[in-house]
Formats: sequence, structure tokens, C-alpha cells
Amino acid sequence: MSAPIRVLLVDDSAAMRALLRELLADYSDIAVVGEAADAYAAREMIKALDPQVVVLDVEMPRMNGLAFLENLMRLRPTPVVMFSSLTARGAQTTLQAFALGAVEVLQKPASTDDAALRAAAESLAAALRMAARSRPRMRKAPPVAPGKFAGAVASARRVCLIGASTGGTEAIRELLAEWALPDLAVLIVQHIPAAFSASFAERLDRTSPLFVRHAVDGQALQAGHAYVAPGGWHMRVARAAGGYALQLDESLPVNRHRPSVDVLFDSVVPLAQDCAAAVLLTGMGNDGAEGMARLRAAGVHTVAQDEATSVVWGMPGAAVRLDAADAVLPLGAIAGHLRGTVRPDNVGAASSRRPDSRYPEVRIPR
Repeated sequence: MSAPIRVLLVDDSAAMRALLRELLADYSDIAVVGEAADAYAAREMIKALDPQVVVLDVEMPRMNGLAFLENLMRLRPTPVVMFSSLTARGAQTTLQAFALGAVEVLQKPASTDDAALRAAAESLAAALRMAARSRPRMRKAPPVAPGKFAGAVASARRVCLIGASTGGTEAIRELLAEWALPDLAVLIVQHIPAAFSASFAERLDRTSPLFVRHAVDGQALQAGHAYVAPGGWHMRVARAAGGYALQLDESLPVNRHRPSVDVLFDSVVPLAQDCAAAVLLTGMGNDGAEGMARLRAAGVHTVAQDEATSVVWGMPGAAVRLDAADAVLPLGAIAGHLRGTVRPDNVGAASSRRPDSRYPEVRIPR
């Protein structure tokens, strides 16, 4: 058997640290190796104990959790699971934690009844296992807000699909910041709670040349726009007068997710001739892999993020194992690859422009 995951608890409340220790005691694959009441004590314990994962509160004396997270990821990148009541109230706090490098952000249980505590324990244990397998890295600073694409009012005749989960909020931000295909409508499924998806769309809009919108049922797709699926809703694409429109619904989760990447990808299979590309980014699990395989079989150009730059190589790794990816690339190479591969006048056709030569390209033969 492998050794238990070594966890350090950082919370100014002794009662909360005791509760967390008790919640995790039932999991033989997880071992709490230390507790710290503030960031300064945590810093010394990380040096001494070398934990695999840190569970970190936001509101703490002397230095709050977000400031400590920023310092930690700059000086000693370590998987961090934020566990705080603040995250339940503040979408911006949650998105900032992800931006600084947190692998997962969980809400402290609002109730102490047995059912709520069991659910919190299961969520925390799952997050710790995922974090222990992740690859934390220093985040790129958000770019200066770019100018928006000019004339982005026409109905979109073509689409590009993006799916992501763990680590995806920042991966999508980095990809869209370098976007250079104004004739496409971009459809995004990120596994994210309903309370945070609108703020996520607003954040992407501030750092991307695309006009990024929180998707609305029946919304007509426009070129130069990106649409983020609302948390708790599946998103599909359907033909509409003069182009395409979005369909949102609350049908059962697929692959345990709603929105599901597979649901979006499968809705576009019948429209494959107008799909320029499908991209699967970092994330735990396998959502989107089978849908990507079906898109590739229908002739859509498909790209998976590589293992080295993924926080968790679950979803893109599953796509690679299914032979669903035409290309497997580092995150920083995907925008340039699409710019050089997707021609404005010919969906999915290879152009004479070469992908960004700074990055090696791995092609998967059909």
C-alpha cells in the first residue's frame, strides 16, 4: 500500500482544526501531519514537515490565506485546498484563490449535523486526493486588458469548443488572452459552481479580446464572442435562423457534471462542418473525452492540453488514451496552434502558417 497523503491544516480556529482532523481520521489514505494557527506558523511547518497538500483558510490574523497562498506558490509551489466560509459568499475570493494557484476551493459546512459533516468530509477527502496528484505551478500575471475584436456583431457561422475542470479557470484565461480568431464563436464548459460562473465570465471578458458572456438560453451566437455555460446547466448548440443559438437545460448530470463537456461536444457532432476545433484542457475525470473522440471522427480538429502543463491530466489524458486528439500541446502553444491551423475561409484546414515554433507539437495519427 502507498503511504498516506501528508496534510497540513492551516486555520486560526482551534475548533475548526479539531473538526477537520476528526473528519479526516476515517480515511486511511490521508494523514494530518500538522496544524498551524496562522501563516507564519504554517511557513515553518511546511519547511519542517514537507506536506503533500495544505488545507488553508482565508480569514486569518497577521496574514490572510490569499496573501499566504501567493507567497507559497511563488517560493515553494505546493498543492493547496482552500477551505473557508468566505468562499461561499465571495465569488471573487474563490476566483482569486484559483488565480493564485489553489487546486480546489471548498466551503466550510454551514451545519454541524451528521449529513452535512459527512458530505464535507467526502468532498475534502476527494479534493486532497486530487491535489496530491496535481502539478502546482506559479501563475502567469493577468495580461493588460486587450482591445476587443472590431466588428464582432455578425452571426457566427463557425464555433470553437473548450472544456475544462480542475485548473481550468486559469488555463482558459491564459488561452483566451492570446486568442486571435475573431470569426469564431467560442463555447466554454468549465466545471464550476453556479454561484461563480457569472463572475468567471466577467473576469474572462476583462482579459480577453473576445466579448465573453454568461450564456443565456436561446442566445444567438456572434462571431468574436465567447459563452460560458452557467453552473448547474448543460449547454448545447442548435441551428437557428441565420446561424446558431444556445440551448440550456437542467437535465440529469452527465459524468457527474452539469454542465458537462460531453453534452456540449455531442451537440456539435451533427454540425461538425461548422466546428473549427475542440479543445480539452486540464481537469480531473474523463468528461469530454468520448465527445471529443466523436468530434474527431466527424472531421473536427481536436486539441488536448499536455500532461506537463495540466494541473490534473485527467480529462485531456483520457482523450489521448481514446485517440481523440489530433494534437497534444502545452497550454501556451494552443492559441498559436489554432491560429496557424484554422483558416478563416476553410474550417479545420491546415494553412501554410506553422504553429508556434517555441513549442514541440505532438500529432496523433488518425
